[in-house]
Amino acid sequence: MGLQRRFHHARLLAALTFASILMTLPFSASVIARDFRDAVNEAVGILGKSRPGGAGSRENQQAVITLVTAGEKSLQPLLEGFRDATPEGQNWLRNTFEQVADRILQSRKSLPASILEDFILNGSNNSAARRLAYETLLRQDPGLSKRLIPSMLMDAGQEFRRDAVMMLLDQAESADAADAVSLYRRALSGAVHSDQVGKIADRLRQAGEEVDISRHFGFVTEWKVVGPFDNREEKGFAIAYPPEQEVESANPFAAEYEGMTGPVNWQQLVSNDDYGVVDIAKQLENFKGSLMYLTTTWVSPVKQSLQIRLGTPNAWKLWVNGKQIFQREEYHRSTRMDQYVVPVELNAGGNQLVLKLCQNEQTQDWAQKYQFQLRVSDAAGAGVLQGQAVAQNVYAEEELR
Repeated sequence: MGLQRRFHHARLLAALTFASILMTLPFSASVIARDFRDAVNEAVGILGKSRPGGAGSRENQQAVITLVTAGEKSLQPLLEGFRDATPEGQNWLRNTFEQVADRILQSRKSLPASILEDFILNGSNNSAARRLAYETLLRQDPGLSKRLIPSMLMDAGQEFRRDAVMMLLDQAESADAADAVSLYRRALSGAVHSDQVGKIADRLRQAGEEVDISRHFGFVTEWKVVGPFDNREEKGFAIAYPPEQEVESANPFAAEYEGMTGPVNWQQLVSNDDYGVVDIAKQLENFKGSLMYLTTTWVSPVKQSLQIRLGTPNAWKLWVNGKQIFQREEYHRSTRMDQYVVPVELNAGGNQLVLKLCQNEQTQDWAQKYQFQLRVSDAAGAGVLQGQAVAQNVYAEEELR
């Protein structure tokens, strides 16, 4: 098999080299160009399918030779290959792209600027590939950032948005008071990183402006909670208590259950925290060795694909419309905003979210948190509020039939 692969790639490389020579000749140009493209696309496909552990690495090396030999003509196919590539495949594509670009720049030739710029500005392209193209082209054209970044405040890529926000913040720092407020407001509209949002909110509040950080990020702040149920010895994570049984069987919730400390009822729980933190320990009680069920309804005007982003130091399970979509049985490792990102398909109308949150019996000071924060966002991390539709995520009419 190894011999066959080497022969195949030797033939592929020879065909590619021959095609590149013949493309300068007038005859059969369309046929030669097609063979050339096929050779490049086949090599990109080989790299894109790479798996961890070095499987197929010899084949990959042959593909790299093919693409480096193709030179400038391989740059766009390499970037487009990111879309369907495995994580390992993206590494191969990135490294090969950088090799090709380095060769072009070292030979004092120019990168195909218009092709790369078009790829960068197309928000439907893979974000990592767009960023790679941008950072590479920036080496040739230092003025690229001033030309492109100002228009990318609402971009699909988080890094481009961050750059655009930073430009506005720099402008605001040197502007007069009235202009600064306008610039900070504009920056806030595109900000998706908590450090930038926090800085903008501080500046606006210092200027007497009101800022709703929780609303900006799309945190879900109103819940109904019931519990505590028994999680001593961490056994409750695997036990389906009555509320969980009702979720999975699509039955309505009962008004009362037998809990860990006696009868328990659903009660309202609202977070007023800037970052949507719902704190069971502070707002109710830190029931050690317990678990809680929380539920809310999130209304979408259309069927759409969004993300649920959650942060918690506790073990948890999450259901959307009766279907469990994620779980994590870990206690007190860490917590941060957007710690977990879960793609989700939401229906038009009300969508039931149910969270199971588990606390263990550890007594250390750092093991006392019993809390979570949950928000709904688009793929770029921009908050999505109830009743809002994100255009690029709405299912096409054909998909709804």
